[in-house]
Amino acid sequence: MNSSSKQNEISNRQNNRDGWYLLFGCWLIASVATLGSLFLDKAVGIEPCSLCWYQRIFMYPLVLVLLTGLLPLDRRVTRYALPLAFFGWMTAFYHLLMYVGIVPESLQPCGSGPSCVQDDLGLFGFVNIPMLSLLSFSVVIGLLLVFMQRTKQ
Repeated sequence: MNSSSKQNEISNRQNNRDGWYLLFGCWLIASVATLGSLFLDKAVGIEPCSLCWYQRIFMYPLVLVLLTGLLPLDRRVTRYALPLAFFGWMTAFYHLLMYVGIVPESLQPCGSGPSCVQDDLGLFGFVNIPMLSLLSFSVVIGLLLVFMQRTKQ
């Protein structure tokens, strides 16, 4: 084995290790977001609105998809995880726009059930559920993009 092939092998191992940590970070964030939404629903009693349910539809499968990409490390996991995270991000962004009053009431999908703009959780006076969801999806997307860049062959 010559010096350059040895160097490439070391570099590939380093990229795989870095990629694993990035993917683990994505999985950890998706898991915390999933457990957080379940905690707010079941323990605190904050009933999710219809847009919250759509965000859950995109976040919950991410936990399983990312876990299958971790064990063993599979670079192709981004094919499945990025679309879920992207559409979840779009839903969370729309929800946040509704929450701050940019989207008019006539375009709001919430009919019966909890309101999409009610302020059940106001941390520090400005952090709300749509913002937390948007932040979670944003970090997952960012880490997945870095993962793709670091682990490309």
